[in-house]
Amino acid sequence: MPESMIPRPSLSELERKGQWLALLLLAIGLHVFEAALPSLGPWFKPGLANLVTLLVLVLMGPRAAIALAIGRVVVGSFFIGTLFTPTFVVSMAGGLAAAMVMIMAWRCIPGISLIGISLLAALAHMLAQFITVESLFIQQSALYYALPPLLLLSCITGWINGALARYISARLTDEL
Repeated sequence: MPESMIPRPSLSELERKGQWLALLLLAIGLHVFEAALPSLGPWFKPGLANLVTLLVLVLMGPRAAIALAIGRVVVGSFFIGTLFTPTFVVSMAGGLAAAMVMIMAWRCIPGISLIGISLLAALAHMLAQFITVESLFIQQSALYYALPPLLLLSCITGWINGALARYISARLTDEL
């Protein structure tokens, strides 16, 4: 097909891709920022990058949310120097589990709030990380003694991130 025959994307399609890219960059920045924070426990961070995944799910749909979750872990891990390390594997497992649970909750639980979705995603993220670590790296069942307090912390940060997502989503949909 000659170059002049290739259809050009519409302006709205380009705007949508630009918005997704901007949100990806925000998620990467939050991923890198969280890596610099002191940890409250093994594999525990506030989950701010998952907040962006939730916003993308609501604003752009499941495919965009999964792509963002993968992209932010890959690029963020590249920037912090953990690409293809055990930290990367654990982060990817948690990010994908959280994104998949967000999508399932959003599609399958009528009337669920963004706070509810965020809570479920935070719990899935922590559980996926623990299962990955125990399965691949530290085969010690004693590891699970650390799980209850970390799940409690996940509930707190999941609630906060859900409340932030609700606020930001309302503001963005008013302006779009």
